Amino acid sequence: MQSSIIKKSTLDFLRNLSRNNDRDWFHANKEQYYHAQENAEQFFDQLVVRMNTHDQIETPSGKRSLYRIYNDVRFSKGKDPYNVRFAGYLKRTKPLLRGGYYVWIKPGNSRIGCGFAYPNPEDLKRIRLDIADHYKDWYRLLGSKSLRSNFGNMQGDYVITAPRGFPKDHAAIDLLRYKQFWFERSFSDKEVLSSNFLNKISNTFKSIRPFFDYMSEVLTTDLNGERVV
Repeated sequence: MQSSIIKKSTLDFLRNLSRNNDRDWFHANKEQYYHAQENAEQFFDQLVVRMNTHDQIETPSGKRSLYRIYNDVRFSKGKDPYNVRFAGYLKRTKPLLRGGYYVWIKPGNSRIGCGFAYPNPEDLKRIRLDIADHYKDWYRLLGSKSLRSNFGNMQGDYVITAPRGFPKDHAAIDLLRYKQFWFERSFSDKEVLSSNFLNKISNTFKSIRPFFDYMSEVLTTDLNGERVV
C-alpha cells in the first residue's frame, strides 16, 4: 500500500546523513537510503493524487517529482556530496495553467513553496502591466484571509526604486517592484510526521488557487484579453 505519511525513519536517515555527509557513510547505509527514498516517493505519489482533486497536475508520479539527493559539486558552493532533504516539484498542466508547487522534507527545516520564482522578462513585464492597471484586484487577492492565514505575505526579490517604464509614484509601486511572486510555509518535524501532513499540504496549496488562476489568465492573454497560447 502507498504510504501517505512521512515515516520517522525517513527523518532519522536525513539527520544521520547531515552528520555524516560523505560517500563512505552513504554507501555503508544505502539500504536505509532506499527505504527513505521509497517512503518519500510514495508520499509524493499520494500528494499528486490529492492535488489532482482540486487542480490539474502534469507531474505523473512521486518518482518524477523528486529531485536527486546527489549534489553536483561542480555547480554548488557547498561541496557536500549529498543534499540533506527529499524535495519535489509538482507542475501544473501547461500551457494554460501557470505556477508550480514545491515541497522540501528536511529535519528542522521542512517547508512548502509555490508561485513564480523566476518569471522570464516577457512574463514579468506582462505581470507588471497588469499590476499597474488592476492593482486593486491584486491587493484583494493578496489580502484574502485564506491566503494570508496559510502563507502570510508574498515574498520575493524586488528592485530598489521603480522598474523601468513605471512611475515611482504609482499607487501600487510596492507591488510593481517585485521580480518574484513567491509564497512559503514552514512545518515542524512533529507536523511532518503527523497523519494529517498530506491533507495540510494539499489544503494549504489549495488556498493559492485564486492567485494562480488570476496569474494564469494574465500570462495566457494579451492586454486586450485575447488568448495568446
